[in-house]
Amino acid sequence: MSGKKTAGERNLMFFSGRAHPELADEVAANLAVEITPTALRDFANGEIYVRYLESVRGCDAFVMQSHTAPINKWIMEQLIMVDALKRASAKRITVIMPFFGYARQDKKGRGREPITARLMADMFKQAGADRLMSIDLHTSQIQGFFDGPVDHLFAMPVLINYLRGKLDPATTTIVSPDTGRVRLAERWADSLGTPVAFIHKRRDLDVANQVKVHEVVGKVSGRTCVLIDDMIDTGGSICKAADALYEHGATDVIVAATHAVFSDPAVDRLKNSRISEVVVTNTLPIPEEKRFDSLTVMSIAPLIARAITEVFTDGSVTSLFEGDS
Repeated sequence: MSGKKTAGERNLMFFSGRAHPELADEVAANLAVEITPTALRDFANGEIYVRYLESVRGCDAFVMQSHTAPINKWIMEQLIMVDALKRASAKRITVIMPFFGYARQDKKGRGREPITARLMADMFKQAGADRLMSIDLHTSQIQGFFDGPVDHLFAMPVLINYLRGKLDPATTTIVSPDTGRVRLAERWADSLGTPVAFIHKRRDLDVANQVKVHEVVGKVSGRTCVLIDDMIDTGGSICKAADALYEHGATDVIVAATHAVFSDPAVDRLKNSRISEVVVTNTLPIPEEKRFDSLTVMSIAPLIARAITEVFTDGSVTSLFEGDS
């Protein structure tokens, strides 16, 4: 029997889809539980079949899936897993999505656009989710799209713990790649004792992933700059931001991001850029062909496992971030 029971016979069961088995194995090892055996397969026409091979009645179910490519398939698989748990009488269902698919579509920028992040939250609620857990949402407002508890975890402590020993606060500046990340940059700066800068940019609303960098605001000349962001998709924005920093006198640029989406041509752009190191987490799988010499991947599994434990024992997820969550 997989899972973990408390003295009061509460039963934690951990489930994973097929998108990122390596992360699931790490989380399970940190929890000291086994991943609940599950039959997951595709029919010839692409439909997904799910069946749990153990009883889940009355359990606290934690269902993890990384929304990686092909993103729609893995979202659908997680929805079906949640529906199966609900129909099998799981007591409480927590959906863990380390990377929240469609999070960038969180508002209407122009007429006749959808708010797909809200649709995502609605679908998981309808499927039977009682709680959502995600890491570094694109915007915090997404928490309000779900009618229930949302645990918004932060990768910042994981990334900072790695970078702290490599940086001299006296010559380091934390840089936000746009005005939307300034608050996060301030948290980084408070933790490391460094100043903050940001880059003013404007997107072309008619062309996806196209950004024009305008100007750098803040002290970057003669300094090591740490560019922070929630994700790297095609790499265009972050590489242009790094170029702008070098043009304004930065001596070194390090990039730290949570989600390594790495859609083509991100890897080529990053490998051929002047960025000295790219530090990311493993919220999404990064196959060998998308790894390069200057890439450092930090494991997010211990953080997810600690958050699951706090939720299961009715503890405080906020305590993991010293009041920042």
